[in-house]
Amino acid sequence: MPVLREWDLVVDADAVLRGQGANPAVIRGRSPSLVSTAERAIHDGSHLIKPAVLVRRLAVEGVVHERIKLEEGASLQGRLLAQHLAAASEVVVLLCTVGDDLEELASKTMMSDPVFGLALDGLGSAAVEALANAACRRFEGEAKAAALQTSIPLSPGMIGWSVEEGQPQIFRLLPSEEIGVRVTPSWVMLPRKSLSMVLGIGTRMVEAGKTCDYCTLRETCRYQDHYA
Repeated sequence: MPVLREWDLVVDADAVLRGQGANPAVIRGRSPSLVSTAERAIHDGSHLIKPAVLVRRLAVEGVVHERIKLEEGASLQGRLLAQHLAAASEVVVLLCTVGDDLEELASKTMMSDPVFGLALDGLGSAAVEALANAACRRFEGEAKAAALQTSIPLSPGMIGWSVEEGQPQIFRLLPSEEIGVRVTPSWVMLPRKSLSMVLGIGTRMVEAGKTCDYCTLRETCRYQDHYA
């Protein structure tokens, strides 16, 4: 199963601030020192980012109610998946991580310099988001070149596909140990800066909204304009 490790990730100070749950526009006006701290985190922590994407591609054999039947006896199930993958001829299952080196430094730094530790943690969040976006763009580009379309990326925890429902399905399909990712009994991924998702590919895919429409935080999120 392929592991893709060569990624050119671009993470700026605004992305680090968003990774901390802050609004960059507000922070730049009120606390410019935090922008400098974010830039320092990028400078000091970027070499600890170890991006890896584990990929499995599976042909779709059929759809029964909310169950997507895949080749090799595999399957995915959920209301959200049935809505977006019913027309897919292939599903790409992805597990992205930036490793645990940066996470360990952030945790250690929290004890002596919590502001900088939070910035390092924000860098990790921004980096794994950039990695997931880059992976999606890669497969979207491949699909477009083949005159195919893709679904929006679908991740456990979105409306219609809970973490408890989706995460076990993905981890049954992927040998996550190949990139050093494991899950706790409550399905939290470790390293924490990891993301799992699926993409549908086909000739008749219909783009139904955007990822933010199915996020459980959509009513309170301040960044929908950014992600749009």
